[in-house]
Amino acid sequence: MIKAAKRLDTVQEYYFSKKLREVRGLAAAGKPIINMGIGSPDLQPPVEVLAAIKSSLNDPSAHKYQSYQGLPELRSAISEFYKNKFSVDTNPEDEVLPLMGSKEGIMHISMAFLNEGDKVLIPNPGYPTYTSVTKLVGAESIFYNLSNANNWQPNYKELEEQDLSDVKIMWVNYPHMPTGTNATLETFEKLVAFGKKHQILIINDNPYSFILNDNPVSILQVEGAKDTALELNSLSKTFNMAGWRVGMVLGNAAYISEILKVKSNMDSGMFYGIQKGAIEALQLPDTWFTVQNKFYEERRVLIWKLADKLGATYNKNATGLFVWAKIPEGKKAEEVTDAVLYDKDIFITPGTIFGSQGEGYIRFSLCVTTAKIKEAISRI
Repeated sequence: MIKAAKRLDTVQEYYFSKKLREVRGLAAAGKPIINMGIGSPDLQPPVEVLAAIKSSLNDPSAHKYQSYQGLPELRSAISEFYKNKFSVDTNPEDEVLPLMGSKEGIMHISMAFLNEGDKVLIPNPGYPTYTSVTKLVGAESIFYNLSNANNWQPNYKELEEQDLSDVKIMWVNYPHMPTGTNATLETFEKLVAFGKKHQILIINDNPYSFILNDNPVSILQVEGAKDTALELNSLSKTFNMAGWRVGMVLGNAAYISEILKVKSNMDSGMFYGIQKGAIEALQLPDTWFTVQNKFYEERRVLIWKLADKLGATYNKNATGLFVWAKIPEGKKAEEVTDAVLYDKDIFITPGTIFGSQGEGYIRFSLCVTTAKIKEAISRI
């Protein structure tokens, strides 16, 4: 057998890849599994989006290779979306780059800016892919702790006490996953100032802005942010298009140009019809978000009841697609979620997969029908 590359020694199979295989096995064995673990929207994409992709299939260019930078009209739609929703001005020619999902962007950005041995600031708790990609490119993960006591915001006193000389990138994610904490403009102003002071590229991963959130904000709203910041976004959660793989990165043209060098060597452009559908999604009126959030509001109230049954507490002001809940003192997250899985056939995510600061917490997804949530409550 040919040995795998040494870089794979630094990472494990993604938690959800492995755990969902186990969950599917339980379901195949006849267990009535209710999956509350993953944030894969179960609601349908907009009808306008489905119509756009269908009508595009006979276009002369539909099945050819596409531009690495995406259709000009898609870049314009992204730029207009940011102007309308965040009051952010971007040049669609060189400050916007469509991606095949924002997860792809995490790898592209890391490959574009990180050398072996560079350091990366990663939130704890935070999205596990920040850590795994950092390891895969040979950089070093430096975790900065977020805590409920500090409203899951960066602690700049602790950050300044670290040796930041080799730090090249800082990942932030607001609205925050898994806790649902929203950012404020003050949060982003401090982050931009921190990035400029230490010559660190700040990247805000921002796919949850319009889910149960009355105050969507972007780091690019801060004056001078483009000097030191990029923003990733995605249509996956906002428009129920997770399987379509449509994301984007916005920022300074010089940074986007470097990312494009990586991207253009790794794919051959997004499928034409998907781009046409994405354009329609980005042009929808705000009533789309209002209707979607009514579903999520109803589900969240029921999830709160389920959390109550488990003796867990939660923040009713949190945003996003999940409920982050603190379990009773003395209990371990994975022990609680495994017990619920094996005894009640309900899959809930343990907070520990997001880092050591996730111990003592569990995460529920809102991508579950009200009927399923009520069934879960009755089982508990």
